[in-house]
Amino acid sequence: MDKNLYCNSLTHYSRYKTRVVTIGDVPLGGNNPIRIQSMTTTDTMDTIATVEQSIRMIDAGCEYVRITAPSLKEAQNLENIKNELRKRGYKTPLVADIHFTPNAAELAARIVEKVRVNPGNYADKKKFETIEYTDATYVSELERIRERFTPLVKICKEYGTAMRIGTNHGSLSDRILSRYGDTPLGMVESAMEFLRIAEENNFYNIVLSMKASNTQVMVQAYRLLIKTMNENNMNYPLHLGVTEAGDGEDGRIKSAVGIGTLLEDGIGDTIRVSLTEDPEFEIPVAKNLVERYHNRNNHKPISEISALPYNPYDYQKRETEAVENIGGANVPRVIADYSDKKVLSPANFFAVGYNYSVPLDKWNLSDLACDYIFLGDNIIDFEIPGTLGLIYNYKVWNSLNDKTRCFPLLSYSDYGKVKNKSEKLNFISVAINDVMCDSPLVYDNTTVFVFETENQHGMAEQRRMFVELMNKKINVPIIIKRDYKELSEEKFQLHASTDVGALLLDGMGEGVFFTQNNCTSTKNINSTAFGILQATRTRISKTEYISCPSCGRTLFDLQETTAKIRNRTDHLKGVKIGIMGCIVNGPGEMADADYGYVGTGIGKITLYKGREVVERNISSEKAVDALIELIKKHGDWVEKE
Repeated sequence: MDKNLYCNSLTHYSRYKTRVVTIGDVPLGGNNPIRIQSMTTTDTMDTIATVEQSIRMIDAGCEYVRITAPSLKEAQNLENIKNELRKRGYKTPLVADIHFTPNAAELAARIVEKVRVNPGNYADKKKFETIEYTDATYVSELERIRERFTPLVKICKEYGTAMRIGTNHGSLSDRILSRYGDTPLGMVESAMEFLRIAEENNFYNIVLSMKASNTQVMVQAYRLLIKTMNENNMNYPLHLGVTEAGDGEDGRIKSAVGIGTLLEDGIGDTIRVSLTEDPEFEIPVAKNLVERYHNRNNHKPISEISALPYNPYDYQKRETEAVENIGGANVPRVIADYSDKKVLSPANFFAVGYNYSVPLDKWNLSDLACDYIFLGDNIIDFEIPGTLGLIYNYKVWNSLNDKTRCFPLLSYSDYGKVKNKSEKLNFISVAINDVMCDSPLVYDNTTVFVFETENQHGMAEQRRMFVELMNKKINVPIIIKRDYKELSEEKFQLHASTDVGALLLDGMGEGVFFTQNNCTSTKNINSTAFGILQATRTRISKTEYISCPSCGRTLFDLQETTAKIRNRTDHLKGVKIGIMGCIVNGPGEMADADYGYVGTGIGKITLYKGREVVERNISSEKAVDALIELIKKHGDWVEKE
């Protein structure tokens, strides 16, 4: 493997080989399966509730159960929880989740099979202070951390307890932020500091993670971590997750974009899907993400990439020439498929964001209004909205008398043969053989390529096509097209988010186009397309919720509160609202949100504007109203239509 690369191959699916870590009777890494895990949301002091929720998780397929231990008393109660589970016949390894409290970690490490520590707050602090360090003072700070962390390392070594060094983008310490900034590099260095201390003590039973709610940051951090490990002859297993992904469709799409992008390149030994839902509902989502890779290495061969023409550790949009409203500085476009509709009327377009009012003879557009509709051989006989484009198969397009806002789709082989083309915009369906051929590609300033693939490893094949165009300095805009068959609605969302999200996170793609057979509705396909663009932060069309999945530290009902806030604010396009159950990651994640709602005591909420505290200890009954007033005060509020 190239030490400058973050995976074994960019074109052939292959698991990144890591060392095996012993976690009870369920080993991780090496040739072991990708493990599924989740975290309880009960009060850790409620032994029976925690045990019964753990059993529901295990029965759903959870292979590691993580439980929060915010203080010594919770760490002590882990023994009661473990004993009760064992008494009921469950031997699933338990993981203690520790923040701020080394003494709790040191006790828990004597009880459970694995301990998770966050290097951002285990021996460090976060007050959003910028600190100037000399090399000498920085080294002295590292010595302080060594003294604080080494006892835990020795206990884990003595008891055979595994450890996850879990960096979180939202809780990087002021020390790391001051030297490295709020960056993937800072996340990696935060973990490496702790890893070096562990290795000094000859302790290697370690798992690493680089979690963030921003999928771009998350993916870049894991890639950079692997590159750094390769340079230091390390190969620790990786725990993948997008933190604070949210709930419902948005949470699943965001998780699939981040986790799926890495799984596509063979990265990841265990995953946790963090949804603001009961933890047993996370498990099927994780299973659906992982199962795609059981036989992936048998895919049709794809020619190797000798050198990347882009930086996989730093997002930069691929440069393209604008053709109409596609490419250039335009946001990625969404194409809806109506080629299989038997009868078309204005009512059909409601599913893709266009609502026709008969009394007013007027179209109303939602924020999720698609940009183009592919009609195939169908013809419509009514006036369309002025912002919408129609795409026809070439023969039908060529027969139209009125071609206003109508454009043809041709095969690559036909494009060079036909004489009558659109003077504005021509879509050309392109496969990998068309791109990789020795003869020069045929295109002009009206051309938009539609990349298609039938390869089981389709993301990698389409990435290979993008790389070829980049190497040939061809700046034609590209629509990423994927076709899905016989999938459940959730699997469609997860597969599409993985396949297209992975390319968008690397700056590739000027539009998305999904076709499907027996998967889901047109409305859900359209919503998924916009959700993927939102999750990759390439096109913002709705409110974004950075919502944690809840745990035993949570100080209010996260699911209920998230639903209340969403009900009041889901029309605020582009506004990011963080909803955090406690202060562990709250203030840090607030730095990535416009507004924050954080539990700081029983029935008490603190509101943030960005990373700044605005008002403390608001009663939870009044807190949602106070959040709305805060949004209004800063000029981001609009009334619902």
